[in-house]
Amino acid sequence: MKIEIIGTIFFAIAVVHTFLTSSIAKLSRHFPNDSFFHALFHLLGEIEVVFGFWAGVFFLFFAFFESPSSVIAYQESLSFTEPLFVFVIMIVAATRPILFFVQMIIERVSFIFQKIARTPAQFTDILMILILGPLIGSLITEPAAITVTALLIKNLARQVSKKLTYTLLAVLFVNISVGGALTPFAAPPILMVAKTWAWDFNFVFLNFGFRSIATVVINSLLFVLFFRKELAVSFYSLKELSEKRSQGHANMSAGIVILHLIILLMIVLTAHHQSVFMGIFLFFLGITVATKKYHDQLRFRESLLVAFFLGGLVVFGAFQRWWLQPLLTSLSDGTLFYGSVALTAIVDNAALTYLGSQVQTLTESSKYALVAGALTGGGLTIIANAPNAAGYSILSDLFPGKIISPLNLLLAALPPTAVAVICFYII
Repeated sequence: MKIEIIGTIFFAIAVVHTFLTSSIAKLSRHFPNDSFFHALFHLLGEIEVVFGFWAGVFFLFFAFFESPSSVIAYQESLSFTEPLFVFVIMIVAATRPILFFVQMIIERVSFIFQKIARTPAQFTDILMILILGPLIGSLITEPAAITVTALLIKNLARQVSKKLTYTLLAVLFVNISVGGALTPFAAPPILMVAKTWAWDFNFVFLNFGFRSIATVVINSLLFVLFFRKELAVSFYSLKELSEKRSQGHANMSAGIVILHLIILLMIVLTAHHQSVFMGIFLFFLGITVATKKYHDQLRFRESLLVAFFLGGLVVFGAFQRWWLQPLLTSLSDGTLFYGSVALTAIVDNAALTYLGSQVQTLTESSKYALVAGALTGGGLTIIANAPNAAGYSILSDLFPGKIISPLNLLLAALPPTAVAVICFYII
């Protein structure tokens, strides 16, 4: 039990650290740019580094209290398939052919909606992106969906106010968390329990699907209505973005788009088989060399940072079992739902539902309450839902100094989370 407690202590330190990253990053400015302390505080101010850093420190303590061979044995017992999958899917989903295809679909739907409802272009484009982007996650997985959605938003952004940016990020995180709940393989909290609890496509769609769609639509509508006056000056339209991209870029080939969609689909279908999707990824890298005129620079840095972040969560996950499982079994359905929402803010929602799936005494209603709460709370913090780290990495450029305050994000996420609570449990 000693090492489990130490693991929990370091996990708690890492959680607190995530809320202090903006303050730590500001400390780096008090030292010369080429100094050790500037580099150290700048590194510790990167939220993607936090959990990997403290996992490394924890391993040192682990080796001291146990032995280096125990550390190696523990690390080899872990599965890093999810961090590697997110790394691969972020790079592939962020390529120009995939973005071109998704933008074309959303632009066509937005154009039709504009003609019918006679709404302004930016208003309608942002609405469609926030609705269709997350819901696509039920087909291509949430990490891929948040990558393409966040990149579209980033490319459309002009000068966005602080309040609008935090609210937009919060709505995106909540929508992504619930948007993958139409199928049993796309949302990590559902994926972790679907096989154990025999939740098939029909069960997931009938119990979570319409609630997910309602949450995404309501949150997106409330956002664009509240910021309707700012949208026109804060964002380009999709049509303007298409015109900007056509300048200096080779005309996109339908064959290239289809090839990249096939590769993306193959990676999604082999998401649980690390050696297979990594092989497909290596083939994809060869394709990008042969078709480089259709590509921008691949997003290796951002993807590696996100994978490092998730790898740290994997290291700490197993050491939370000693306190999480007894807690989950002691709660009533209603308390379990709201407790799951709250716990998701500090414990990755997939890890939470996985631990719940190990409890044999959960009733069907308790199972629903646990998973619904995990989905609902997935937008509260960066660590609440694994794909959030990808969205954070992409959209951090919209914030001054690329620093996002976790506290401000938490506050901004409360209203869209409340909508999810109403849709998933109260109604």
